[in-house]
Amino acid sequence: MYRRFFALALSFYSFSVMAQSISREEMLYLTASWKGERFVDGRPKVSDQLIERAKKIGIEEAWQILQNEGYKNQYEGNWKMVHDDVPVVGRAVTARFIPSRPDLELQIKERGKQEGRKGNTNAWPIEILQKGDVYVAEAFGKIAQGTLIGDNLGTSIFNKTGTGVIFDGAARDLSGLAKIPGFNAFVRDFHPSFLEDVVLGGLNTPIRIGGAIVMPGDLVISEREGVLFIPAHMAEKVIETAEFISVRDRFSKDMLKSGKYNAGQIDNQWTEEIKTSFLEWIKKHPEEPQIDKVALERFLSKRTW
Repeated sequence: MYRRFFALALSFYSFSVMAQSISREEMLYLTASWKGERFVDGRPKVSDQLIERAKKIGIEEAWQILQNEGYKNQYEGNWKMVHDDVPVVGRAVTARFIPSRPDLELQIKERGKQEGRKGNTNAWPIEILQKGDVYVAEAFGKIAQGTLIGDNLGTSIFNKTGTGVIFDGAARDLSGLAKIPGFNAFVRDFHPSFLEDVVLGGLNTPIRIGGAIVMPGDLVISEREGVLFIPAHMAEKVIETAEFISVRDRFSKDMLKSGKYNAGQIDNQWTEEIKTSFLEWIKKHPEEPQIDKVALERFLSKRTW
């Protein structure tokens, strides 16, 4: 048993380090909890509708829901950004960059050439990006000579995805990137140098971004304080629960301001009267996510958020 496990682990390690991408079979295996639609390569495809809903939820609520479900390594902070007020939300395309060595880089680039890839390896992930994707790169926190993109590649990324990037590394041309409307980059820092002594070690493989683990297809959400990587199979549950928490909190504030209920009533198990008031309040606020009686009872019965 241990010999078989070691062989499988070694096989996966060798493939993920040396190859630019894992096989579809490996992708299906590693993301087996996802039961929805997939891209051709097997990457989970969180729906466009869920992505739009994810843009409106709070990162604190989403983080707490993941914590309660045992997903404790999904958040990373300490970023610099192009814009403080432009969130990056979408499906993760992951890339793992490693320090270069001549023989390894030669082999990787030779195989890339045979596959029709063009340019330096930091541009290869851009070739597979689609609308709604987020380019997420592990680049061992390198700053000087660790600049994965400038404004030209940033423009290409935004034209393909309509989102931005999350780099455990650096970017250059900050002033140029800031002129791309709607684009944002979460990076460790900005630096004027060009990328050197870095090569792509894995494309759409599991990666580590600081203290967070990221899988291809994870739902990325972000705010000024940091980035949260939501496993694809958890996306709908996290969004639905976070929406309820957000709506509940807005209702609670309205009730406290109006004096209809006091803090003790609102911050305790809700009575049937308060539940009815909540549902009536939702009907008067069509801009809010709509929650019915069944969903309300389900949320309130858990009280784990």
